[in-house]
Amino acid sequence: MNDTKNAPVVTEAADENEIIALRRERLKELKAAGKDPFCEVSYDVDAYSADIVADLDAYEGKCVSIAGRIMSKRVMGKAAFAHIRDSKGDIQLYFRIDELGAEKYDDFKKSDIGDIIGVKGDVFVTHKGEISVKVKDFILLTKSLRPLPEKYHGLKDTEIRYRQRYLDLIVNPEVKDVFKKRSAIIAAIREFLNDRGFIEVETPILNTIMGGANARPFITHHNTLDMDMYLRIAPELYLKRLIVGGFDKVYELGRLFRNEGMDTKHNPEFTTMELYEAYADYHDMMDITEELYKYCALKVLGTTKLSYQGETVELGGEWERVTMADIVKKVTGLDFNAETDVGILKKQAAAAGVELPKDPTWGSLLYEVFDQKVEETLTGPIFVIDYPVEVSPLAKRKPSDPRLTERFEFFINAREMGNAFSELNDPEDQRARFEDQVKKRAGGDEEAQMMDEDYVTALEYGLPPTGGLGIGIDRMIMLFTDSASIRDVLLFPTMKPLK
Repeated sequence: MNDTKNAPVVTEAADENEIIALRRERLKELKAAGKDPFCEVSYDVDAYSADIVADLDAYEGKCVSIAGRIMSKRVMGKAAFAHIRDSKGDIQLYFRIDELGAEKYDDFKKSDIGDIIGVKGDVFVTHKGEISVKVKDFILLTKSLRPLPEKYHGLKDTEIRYRQRYLDLIVNPEVKDVFKKRSAIIAAIREFLNDRGFIEVETPILNTIMGGANARPFITHHNTLDMDMYLRIAPELYLKRLIVGGFDKVYELGRLFRNEGMDTKHNPEFTTMELYEAYADYHDMMDITEELYKYCALKVLGTTKLSYQGETVELGGEWERVTMADIVKKVTGLDFNAETDVGILKKQAAAAGVELPKDPTWGSLLYEVFDQKVEETLTGPIFVIDYPVEVSPLAKRKPSDPRLTERFEFFINAREMGNAFSELNDPEDQRARFEDQVKKRAGGDEEAQMMDEDYVTALEYGLPPTGGLGIGIDRMIMLFTDSASIRDVLLFPTMKPLK
């Protein structure tokens, strides 16, 4: 049995500044003795802790070359034990003075928790049953000048964990598993789409026009052109230009930037996947969404049954599909299908505790009731379809009801996870909606979109019937890794600088 997985992180119980001073003094001594720990340029590694533990029969009695960070150290006269942590886990080392010689053994005794060493030695099992390496030789590869967090408390302060992710990864190895899953999920998304004939593309991050979504942008300045530019809030309008140009299936995985609030679900920069498919509609996008989530769950987790923050989420089976008006009626009792009088709906919405929009319309009232009273009840997975035109400036109108669009968002655990349309391809309708957005922007709405003349020109050349889908990758990974905050799935989340 290997007990190193939960081996304690042991550090000196002294004032941190004193420890740093002592370690710097040791570094000077090493350099003076010609043993500079920063001069090594490489080290040949042929084994890793987890591989040795998983396949003891193949390694026992064999000499291995491993490297890692010292996480604990215990000196007992002429013998000593240590645990090192490599990229795959922890393993115990056994040092003996009669094996290493007095000088080399003394070098180990002077080593510190956090130092990175390279080790050659034989794999064996101690009488207590712990898989270990009997050290024949070792070399100090990097000197750690700062102590790791205190022995029994580890690194629990979330503020420090996010600011110093490198330290979080050192002392909380389970955090690394989240980011390994993140990488596997993104690889599975690409595999799923590539296998279905989609082509991955890249579009500009620096935009001259803010568009593709309703959001407040980050603004920067291009010195050579002497003009302000926007970090993209969505790649949508560029991707649809490619459909106009003759690509039938395209997607992009990448960063978006929105100058908005920060909380457990929002970070100013985040990752999305957007795809567009010619000759498809929002029903096809629902099918792709469902299939993609199930594929990634099975590929990465081996099951469609997930546990998220104590709740069970079943991605298998057929996901529910419901219109916005129907779910609003079900949850609040307000019937937007039957009532069209805006004055009456205003009174009903206000009585239900809804904060009313400025200059309300039938569609804007429907959306506000949904957003404020219904979304938080949606455990899902569920597709909410047929959004009002007022909040869907890029989606095609629903032929049976021009107040609505062929748009959906899908929700899991009361969180919006993605957004999709049957794409608007009528250039005159698109121009009119852009003009409406421009009016809203002139009226003080900083999230309203700008007029994009070139995009309207592209539509005038002809965009085929097209389905588009955008999925928030960070929220997907939060669900798949049971992470409560978006900061837990971002290696380096945005943080306010320390004074």
